[in-house]
Amino acid sequence: MSIYDHFRPEEAVFVDKVLEWKDAAEHYHKVKLTDFLDPREQQIISMLIGAQADAAVAFSGAAPQAERRRALIYPAYLQPLEEEFQLQLLEVEYPAKFYTIEHRQVLGALMSLGLKREKYGDILIQDERAQIVAAREVSDYIAANLQSIGRAKVTVKAAKEAIQLTEVWEENTGTVSSLRLDVLAAELFNVSRQKIQTLIKGGVVKVNWKVVEQTSYECFSGDMLSVRGYGRGKLMSVDGKSKKDKWKISYGLLK
Repeated sequence: MSIYDHFRPEEAVFVDKVLEWKDAAEHYHKVKLTDFLDPREQQIISMLIGAQADAAVAFSGAAPQAERRRALIYPAYLQPLEEEFQLQLLEVEYPAKFYTIEHRQVLGALMSLGLKREKYGDILIQDERAQIVAAREVSDYIAANLQSIGRAKVTVKAAKEAIQLTEVWEENTGTVSSLRLDVLAAELFNVSRQKIQTLIKGGVVKVNWKVVEQTSYECFSGDMLSVRGYGRGKLMSVDGKSKKDKWKISYGLLK
Protein backbone atom coordinates (compact mmCIF):
# COMPACT_ATOMS: atom_id res chain seq x y z
CA MET A 1 0.00 0.00 0.00
CA SER A 2 1.30 3.45 -0.95
CA ILE A 3 1.45 6.22 1.63
CA TYR A 4 -0.83 8.22 -0.66
CA ASP A 5 -3.62 5.67 -0.16
CA HIS A 6 -4.18 7.19 3.29
CA PHE A 7 -5.05 10.60 1.83
CA ARG A 8 -7.39 12.11 -0.72
CA PRO A 9 -6.00 12.68 -4.25
CA GLU A 10 -6.18 16.46 -3.87
CA GLU A 11 -3.96 16.24 -0.78
CA ALA A 12 -1.05 14.61 -2.65
CA VAL A 13 0.75 17.89 -3.38
CA PHE A 14 0.73 18.87 0.29
CA VAL A 15 1.82 15.35 1.31
CA ASP A 16 4.82 15.71 -1.03
CA LYS A 17 5.78 19.01 0.64
CA VAL A 18 5.58 17.50 4.11
CA LEU A 19 7.75 14.54 3.08
CA GLU A 20 10.36 16.98 1.75
CA TRP A 21 10.34 18.95 5.02
CA LYS A 22 10.63 15.72 7.01
CA ASP A 23 13.57 14.51 4.91
CA ALA A 24 15.35 17.87 5.27
CA ALA A 25 14.99 17.72 9.07
CA GLU A 26 16.10 14.09 9.33
CA HIS A 27 19.03 14.06 6.93
CA TYR A 28 20.14 17.70 6.61
CA HIS A 29 19.26 18.98 10.11
CA LYS A 30 17.13 21.79 8.72
CA VAL A 31 14.27 23.52 10.53
CA LYS A 32 11.11 24.41 8.57
CA LEU A 33 8.60 27.00 9.75
CA THR A 34 5.37 26.81 7.76
CA ASP A 35 2.72 29.41 7.12
CA PHE A 36 -0.56 29.05 9.00
CA LEU A 37 -2.19 25.67 8.40
CA ASP A 38 -5.78 24.58 8.80
CA PRO A 39 -6.51 21.64 11.15
CA ARG A 40 -6.60 19.08 8.33
CA GLU A 41 -3.13 20.13 7.16
CA GLN A 42 -1.89 19.92 10.74
CA GLN A 43 -3.34 16.41 10.96
CA ILE A 44 -1.55 15.35 7.77
CA ILE A 45 1.79 16.60 9.10
CA SER A 46 1.28 14.77 12.40
CA MET A 47 0.41 11.55 10.57
CA LEU A 48 3.45 11.72 8.28
CA ILE A 49 6.03 12.66 10.87
CA GLY A 50 4.70 10.54 13.71
CA ALA A 51 6.36 10.00 17.06
CA GLN A 52 9.22 7.64 16.17
CA ALA A 53 10.96 9.56 13.38
CA ASP A 54 14.24 11.47 13.54
CA ALA A 55 12.16 14.55 12.75
CA ALA A 56 9.59 16.12 15.07
CA VAL A 57 6.82 18.67 14.73
CA ALA A 58 5.29 21.28 17.01
CA PHE A 59 2.39 23.67 16.41
CA SER A 60 1.45 27.10 17.73
CA GLY A 61 -1.23 29.64 16.96
CA ALA A 62 -0.70 32.16 19.79
CA ALA A 63 -3.81 31.00 21.67
CA PRO A 64 -4.40 27.64 23.41
CA GLN A 65 -7.61 27.04 21.44
CA ALA A 66 -6.16 28.19 18.09
CA GLU A 67 -7.58 26.47 15.03
CA ARG A 68 -5.10 27.75 12.45
CA ARG A 69 -1.50 27.23 13.55
CA ARG A 70 2.04 27.37 12.20
CA ALA A 71 4.11 24.19 12.25
CA LEU A 72 7.77 23.91 13.12
CA ILE A 73 9.40 20.77 11.68
CA TYR A 74 12.85 20.13 13.13
CA PRO A 75 15.44 17.44 14.00
CA ALA A 76 14.15 15.46 16.97
CA TYR A 77 17.17 16.32 19.10
CA LEU A 78 16.21 20.02 19.20
CA GLN A 79 13.83 21.68 21.66
CA PRO A 80 12.00 24.51 19.88
CA LEU A 81 11.09 27.75 21.65
CA GLU A 82 7.78 29.59 21.28
CA GLU A 83 9.68 32.54 19.83
CA GLU A 84 10.65 30.44 16.81
CA PHE A 85 7.04 30.35 15.58
CA GLN A 86 7.32 34.09 14.81
CA LEU A 87 3.75 34.97 15.75
CA GLN A 88 2.28 38.36 16.50
CA LEU A 89 -1.02 38.96 18.27
CA LEU A 90 -2.73 42.15 17.09
CA GLU A 91 -5.56 44.04 18.81
CA VAL A 92 -8.07 45.84 16.59
CA GLU A 93 -9.36 49.02 18.23
CA TYR A 94 -12.58 50.55 16.90
CA PRO A 95 -15.54 52.64 18.14
CA ALA A 96 -17.52 49.69 19.52
CA LYS A 97 -20.23 52.02 20.79
CA PHE A 98 -21.29 52.72 17.22
CA TYR A 99 -20.18 49.68 15.20
CA THR A 100 -20.18 45.89 15.40
CA ILE A 101 -17.36 43.96 13.75
CA GLU A 102 -17.90 40.43 12.47
CA HIS A 103 -15.42 37.70 11.56
CA ARG A 104 -16.23 37.84 7.83
CA GLN A 105 -15.64 41.61 7.79
CA VAL A 106 -12.19 41.26 9.34
CA LEU A 107 -11.34 38.47 6.91
CA GLY A 108 -12.50 40.58 3.97
CA ALA A 109 -10.50 43.59 5.13
CA LEU A 110 -7.33 41.51 5.43
CA MET A 111 -7.84 39.95 2.00
CA SER A 112 -8.25 43.44 0.53
CA LEU A 113 -4.71 44.23 1.70
CA GLY A 114 -3.42 41.61 -0.73
CA LEU A 115 -2.28 39.18 1.95
CA LYS A 116 -2.43 35.43 1.43
CA ARG A 117 -4.74 33.65 3.88
CA GLU A 118 -1.75 31.58 4.98
CA LYS A 119 -0.10 34.66 6.51
CA TYR A 120 -2.60 35.13 9.32
CA GLY A 121 -4.23 32.66 11.66
CA ASP A 122 -7.31 32.89 13.84
CA ILE A 123 -9.49 35.96 14.01
CA LEU A 124 -10.73 36.23 17.60
CA ILE A 125 -13.91 38.18 18.32
CA GLN A 126 -15.66 38.38 21.67
CA ASP A 127 -18.02 41.04 22.97
CA GLU A 128 -16.52 44.34 21.80
CA ARG A 129 -12.97 43.07 21.20
CA ALA A 130 -11.31 41.80 18.03
CA GLN A 131 -7.85 40.29 17.58
CA ILE A 132 -5.83 38.91 14.68
CA VAL A 133 -3.06 36.34 14.94
CA ALA A 134 -0.50 37.10 12.22
CA ALA A 135 2.87 35.96 11.00
CA ARG A 136 5.42 38.39 12.39
CA GLU A 137 6.78 39.14 8.93
CA VAL A 138 3.47 40.78 7.91
CA SER A 139 2.33 42.23 11.26
CA ASP A 140 3.84 45.69 10.69
CA TYR A 141 2.22 45.80 7.25
CA ILE A 142 -1.19 44.96 8.74
CA ALA A 143 -0.81 47.56 11.50
CA ALA A 144 0.12 50.25 8.99
CA ASN A 145 -2.47 49.48 6.31
CA LEU A 146 -5.56 48.06 8.02
CA GLN A 147 -7.46 51.30 8.59
CA SER A 148 -11.11 50.25 8.27
CA ILE A 149 -13.27 47.17 8.73
CA GLY A 150 -16.73 47.48 7.26
CA ARG A 151 -17.76 51.07 7.96
CA ALA A 152 -15.67 51.35 11.12
CA LYS A 153 -12.33 53.13 11.25
CA VAL A 154 -9.78 51.01 13.12
CA THR A 155 -6.30 51.13 14.53
CA VAL A 156 -4.16 48.03 15.04
CA LYS A 157 -1.70 47.55 17.90
CA ALA A 158 0.33 44.70 19.34
CA ALA A 159 -1.39 42.71 22.09
CA LYS A 160 0.03 40.42 24.75
CA GLU A 161 -2.82 38.10 25.76
CA ALA A 162 -5.24 36.36 23.42
CA ILE A 163 -9.00 36.39 23.87
CA GLN A 164 -10.09 33.04 25.30
CA LEU A 165 -12.88 31.53 23.20
CA THR A 166 -14.83 28.41 24.13
CA GLU A 167 -16.46 26.16 21.52
CA VAL A 168 -19.54 24.15 22.45
CA TRP A 169 -20.53 21.17 20.27
CA GLU A 170 -23.98 19.59 20.22
CA GLU A 171 -23.72 15.85 19.45
CA ASN A 172 -26.36 14.05 17.38
CA THR A 173 -26.95 10.75 15.60
CA GLY A 174 -28.74 10.00 12.35
CA THR A 175 -28.94 7.79 9.28
CA VAL A 176 -28.08 8.66 5.68
CA SER A 177 -28.42 6.77 2.41
CA SER A 178 -24.80 7.50 1.46
CA LEU A 179 -21.76 9.50 2.54
CA ARG A 180 -22.01 11.90 -0.42
CA LEU A 181 -21.51 15.53 0.54
CA ASP A 182 -25.01 16.59 -0.48
CA VAL A 183 -26.68 13.78 1.47
CA LEU A 184 -24.55 14.27 4.56
CA ALA A 185 -24.80 18.09 4.63
CA ALA A 186 -28.58 17.92 4.21
CA GLU A 187 -28.76 15.71 7.31
CA LEU A 188 -26.35 17.78 9.42
CA PHE A 189 -27.85 21.18 8.65
CA ASN A 190 -31.50 20.07 8.32
CA VAL A 191 -32.06 21.42 4.81
CA SER A 192 -33.40 19.77 1.68
CA ARG A 193 -31.01 17.90 -0.58
CA GLN A 194 -32.01 20.14 -3.49
CA LYS A 195 -31.17 23.24 -1.46
CA ILE A 196 -27.80 21.89 -0.33
CA GLN A 197 -26.91 20.91 -3.90
CA THR A 198 -27.48 24.53 -4.96
CA LEU A 199 -25.27 25.75 -2.12
CA ILE A 200 -22.50 23.28 -2.98
CA LYS A 201 -22.51 24.32 -6.64
CA GLY A 202 -22.51 27.95 -5.49
CA GLY A 203 -19.15 27.48 -3.74
CA VAL A 204 -20.31 28.15 -0.18
CA VAL A 205 -19.74 24.64 1.21
CA LYS A 206 -16.38 23.54 2.60
CA VAL A 207 -14.99 20.18 3.62
CA ASN A 208 -11.93 20.36 5.85
CA TRP A 209 -11.68 24.12 5.23
CA LYS A 210 -11.55 23.72 1.42
CA VAL A 211 -14.39 24.70 -0.94
CA VAL A 212 -15.93 21.63 -2.59
CA GLU A 213 -18.33 22.09 -5.51
CA GLN A 214 -18.97 18.41 -6.31
CA THR A 215 -22.26 17.20 -4.81
CA SER A 216 -21.08 13.56 -5.01
CA TYR A 217 -17.86 14.23 -3.05
CA GLU A 218 -17.37 11.37 -0.57
CA CYS A 219 -16.96 12.21 3.10
CA PHE A 220 -15.19 10.26 5.84
CA SER A 221 -15.12 10.13 9.64
CA GLY A 222 -13.41 13.20 11.06
CA ASP A 223 -14.36 15.48 8.16
CA MET A 224 -15.36 19.02 9.08
CA LEU A 225 -18.19 20.54 7.05
CA SER A 226 -19.26 24.16 6.91
CA VAL A 227 -22.01 25.89 4.97
CA ARG A 228 -22.07 29.67 4.80
CA GLY A 229 -25.10 30.91 6.68
CA TYR A 230 -25.80 27.55 8.30
CA GLY A 231 -22.79 26.92 10.51
CA ARG A 232 -20.25 24.18 11.00
CA GLY A 233 -20.56 20.46 11.65
CA LYS A 234 -18.26 17.48 12.04
CA LEU A 235 -18.79 13.85 11.05
CA MET A 236 -17.65 12.21 14.28
CA SER A 237 -18.03 8.58 13.22
CA VAL A 238 -19.66 6.20 10.78
CA ASP A 239 -21.19 3.40 12.83
CA GLY A 240 -22.10 0.77 10.24
CA LYS A 241 -25.35 0.00 8.42
CA SER A 242 -28.89 -0.09 9.77
CA LYS A 243 -31.42 -2.83 9.01
CA LYS A 244 -32.70 -0.60 6.20
CA ASP A 245 -29.19 -0.51 4.68
CA LYS A 246 -28.53 3.11 5.66
CA TRP A 247 -25.33 4.45 7.19
CA LYS A 248 -25.59 5.20 10.91
CA ILE A 249 -23.61 8.32 11.77
CA SER A 250 -22.64 10.43 14.77
CA TYR A 251 -22.02 14.11 14.20
CA GLY A 252 -21.51 17.35 16.04
CA LEU A 253 -22.80 20.86 15.38
CA LEU A 254 -21.03 23.97 16.63
CA LYS A 255 -23.48 25.94 18.75
